[in-house]
Amino acid sequence: MKGFVVALLGATMLTMAPAEARDRWSETQAGAWYSKQPWLVGANFTPASAINQLEMWQAETWDPQRIDYELNLAQGIGMNTMRVFLHDQLWTQDAEGFKRRIDEFLRIAERHKIKPLFVLFDSCWDPNPKLGPQHPPIPGVHNSGWVQGPGMAGLRDRSRYPAYKAYVQGVIGAFGRDERVLGWDVWNEPDNGADQYKGQEGKEPMVRALLAQVFDWARAADPMQPITSGVWIGDDWTPGGKASAMAKLQLAQSDIITFHDYSWPETFERRIRQLLPYNRPIICTEYMARGNGSTFDGSLPIAKRYNVGMMNWGFVDGRTQTRLPWDSWQKPYVMAEPTIWFHEVFRADGTPYRTAETDLIRRLATAPKGVVPLPPTTAPVPRRRR
Repeated sequence: MKGFVVALLGATMLTMAPAEARDRWSETQAGAWYSKQPWLVGANFTPASAINQLEMWQAETWDPQRIDYELNLAQGIGMNTMRVFLHDQLWTQDAEGFKRRIDEFLRIAERHKIKPLFVLFDSCWDPNPKLGPQHPPIPGVHNSGWVQGPGMAGLRDRSRYPAYKAYVQGVIGAFGRDERVLGWDVWNEPDNGADQYKGQEGKEPMVRALLAQVFDWARAADPMQPITSGVWIGDDWTPGGKASAMAKLQLAQSDIITFHDYSWPETFERRIRQLLPYNRPIICTEYMARGNGSTFDGSLPIAKRYNVGMMNWGFVDGRTQTRLPWDSWQKPYVMAEPTIWFHEVFRADGTPYRTAETDLIRRLATAPKGVVPLPPTTAPVPRRRR
């Protein structure tokens, strides 16, 4: 009996947050944090040399020179943040090495005046992540190597959950007091069905239950940065509205509000207006799909007026192939490129895909908060009559 009691107490202690664990930030705390930030503008970042988050971070394919080169491009157009995906298997594989590489990434980012928002888990694309060499890009297909974390096997195996807690608290414990880090996006699109892959039955309720624990674990690590998870589907995100159970969990637990929108400017602005009543900082952590109506010139000026931070999907064209549209999964673009690039800001050689876009980003980034400067005039200067 004594052994049973000791074991029970030990199990209870593992599930309890430490006494100093913080609550969700108040609106005042969240606002105070945001007031200290510049207008946040950046991208979702994977170097051109990596097909996914595993290839980016594993020791054998770690590429700090390429990362430095690309973050220099970002700094050159006024970007000051990047959303960067991590993975639980990287922690399990080599926690100390993973932390060293994160620290090296932060040193590179700091040189370029960029603070990353780190993503811990992800429900998008391949549900069967595997460490080691990653397969080459599938010709003509968008994001053909991206992997979920923890993946379906990991979701179904509850014996692995203590390892996920160790990952969350290990990473946040190491960098949660690091001023080089912007914040923690604990789960990307948790209710994404990744429907092109089979064998994911029962995924959403498992993710939702685990996400609630992930929020608790992250707060128990007591970071000084905000914790969030971005809403992305549904037509009503207003307080008391008809949001899904997952979206309500995300909105109720996040210190700051984050969301995704790949729609036309009218929809994008409506999304912002739905989220304003939460009275918390708002950051759009994914947008910009040219062929879908979401563009820099359509969305960025709106966000700047509302002081909403912005991180577009994609940065430099590379192994993720996200210049190709989503429909490439049904009809790969093997014989010809799409008419316009879907995502990405730069070509692999560092030249802008569209100079007008990088000029716009730079112009908005350097203007005061809430100010949308007029574009430089292109009208010809009339000649004086003699």
